[in-house]
Amino acid sequence: MSKDVTNLTLLCDYYEYTMANGYVEAGLSDRIVYFDMFFRNVPDNGGFAIMAGLEQIVERIENMRFDESDIEFFRSKGTFGEKFLDYLRGFRFTGDVYAVPEGTPIFPGEPIVTVRAPAAQAQMLETLLLLTLNHQCLIATKANRIVRAADGRGVMEFGSRRAQGSEAAILGARAAYIGGCVGTACTISDKVYGIPASGTMAHSWVQMFDTEYDAFVEYCRLYPTNAVLLVDTYNALESGVPNAIRAFKDTGITKGGIRLDSGDLAFLTRKAREMLDAAGLKDIRIVASNSLDEFIIRDLIDQGACIDAFGVGDRLITSHSSPVFGGVYKLAAVEDGEGRIIPKIKISNNTAKITTPGFKKVYRLFDRDGKAIADQICLADETVDPSVPLTLFDPQAPWKKKTVSGFIAKELQVQVFKGGRRVYDSPSLPEIRRYCEEQIGTLWDEVKRFVNPQEYYVDLSQRLWQLKQDMLNNRAGPGD
Repeated sequence: MSKDVTNLTLLCDYYEYTMANGYVEAGLSDRIVYFDMFFRNVPDNGGFAIMAGLEQIVERIENMRFDESDIEFFRSKGTFGEKFLDYLRGFRFTGDVYAVPEGTPIFPGEPIVTVRAPAAQAQMLETLLLLTLNHQCLIATKANRIVRAADGRGVMEFGSRRAQGSEAAILGARAAYIGGCVGTACTISDKVYGIPASGTMAHSWVQMFDTEYDAFVEYCRLYPTNAVLLVDTYNALESGVPNAIRAFKDTGITKGGIRLDSGDLAFLTRKAREMLDAAGLKDIRIVASNSLDEFIIRDLIDQGACIDAFGVGDRLITSHSSPVFGGVYKLAAVEDGEGRIIPKIKISNNTAKITTPGFKKVYRLFDRDGKAIADQICLADETVDPSVPLTLFDPQAPWKKKTVSGFIAKELQVQVFKGGRRVYDSPSLPEIRRYCEEQIGTLWDEVKRFVNPQEYYVDLSQRLWQLKQDMLNNRAGPGD
């Protein structure tokens, strides 16, 4: 599918360019470094997040370039040397990138993207990676919470008009689809990404006609196979639903829908269902919208609301209750002149900001029934042997441990770029969505609770844990 990929190379924090300029001037620009992207907390205090946005990362890295107007812009700042400007003129990414595939459940502290590249190149990827993945991981995670609350009922993403800008609307719809939404109201997301776009009507349609009934009849005439009538412009139960029933019968429509966008949705939908059934319109569906989230949806279902599908807007597309996905991008290692990997660590008085050093990879351990037991972060040259029982420690509480055996180990990251060449084909969006649903199915229900979920084990291998302890014990002068 053809996509208009914009060159977003200058969508970057300014200090990344001043550092890159410094690397060039200091002769360090080609030194190989390793950066990890990871996140510290799951939004909404949930049990897991969802990886999303990798396809856009791949496209944007492939399209990184600097034209002469960019070069002149940097020259005008009076900060950058000509050597650096020459470096930018011939720029192309030549490094390696490893990433967790889209749709995979992810957990705090584990690298979801690892970049191995010359220092200047790796530094210039920071904002690009963070803004893309922080946004889409956030929306996919929120969408999945809402979809799980709906318990098999369809959820449409209705948030374009409340999104934080056009790209947030377009890519937010993409992320929401990965998270399990069945479609979107955002037309361009259908054109660009093939996400099914649909909609009903606004109150203004009803107001344009002399009567509510006339508005409904005309809509049914125009869209006989997809007529969903908004019944709360005036009075849902006294006029809206009766006029919808009359319009459906007069136009011969037996499969369509009504939508309620205000009021006590539990009460109104129960009454509307009774009225529709009494009129013999058992196949007319009821759609509900109006500032919904996972908790409201769950409560509506518990209260016996007769709702077949939900339209969810601002609380999804902005992740209203938890609007920031705290992904960070940190140096983990450098290579010396002989290619040896030298681990690096960031130390802080805030223990949550202490990083895990070294070039790493992540294994997910499954039991024989296919349920995820734990993740283990290892050094890149380690392997997990399923034939050997493994003792897992909670890194936040080392006295908590459990031993697992008879498990299946799967490496989570895949290589995306090798020597600057793309070596990964992004799956189709429907494939990512199906994969996401399958992978969430591997998690225990306790991990999927909305409130106070069971903490999933993310452990360090013994070698990696010892490396981190040795570096902590031998370093002084904590940073911020």
